[in-house]
Amino acid sequence: MEIVTELRSVTKRYRRGDELVNALHDVSFTLGASEMVALVGPSGCGKSTTLNLVAGVDRPDEGQVIVCGTDLAAAGEPALVQARRHCIGIIFQAFHLMPHLTVAENVALPLALDGRRDPARVDDLLRRVGLEHRRSHFPAELSGGEQQRTAVARALVHRPAVVLADEPTGSLDSASGAAVLQLMDELRRQEGSALLLATHDESLATLADRVIRLRDGGIEAVL
Repeated sequence: MEIVTELRSVTKRYRRGDELVNALHDVSFTLGASEMVALVGPSGCGKSTTLNLVAGVDRPDEGQVIVCGTDLAAAGEPALVQARRHCIGIIFQAFHLMPHLTVAENVALPLALDGRRDPARVDDLLRRVGLEHRRSHFPAELSGGEQQRTAVARALVHRPAVVLADEPTGSLDSASGAAVLQLMDELRRQEGSALLLATHDESLATLADRVIRLRDGGIEAVL
């Protein structure tokens, strides 16, 4: 299996007052193409820090974060921008849709930021997430589940190798959350994208190929 993401002995520290705290300590794992890996554990265990490193939003203090062949720990800003625009898709807990853009415009945003247009691709994803009838609506007119389905389509529109999902069902009720997670799993299989999912709810990780349990910034178990 092709490896699309690899963390090698990654440590990340944050300053808390006068103290340096290890958010992650010596963490290593791989993510294969089309594989779904769930990061589970309590709040503060390092899940979001891991996703921020893989997204290129933050850099490790030690170790390597290799995404699609690029070591994001050592990459310059142009390489980070290229990775985000072509290799990485992100699904947030709080949706982060642009309120002044329609559903279709939100889905197309990653393409627009890269100077590309692909209306057929946008239409196809809207159909597959069941929102073609909502394409001209604005986020405020959508339910929570519809907003998150819009976010799922947006994360996939540029055909990323890796999709990152940080507590993607955390703002939804249990039924809507389960439906969105099932949709994410179906779409990533169809698209061939790897999915790295962070959740505190281990019951949501049952669809994953592997589960990595984090505690106090380290890997406690791989299931």
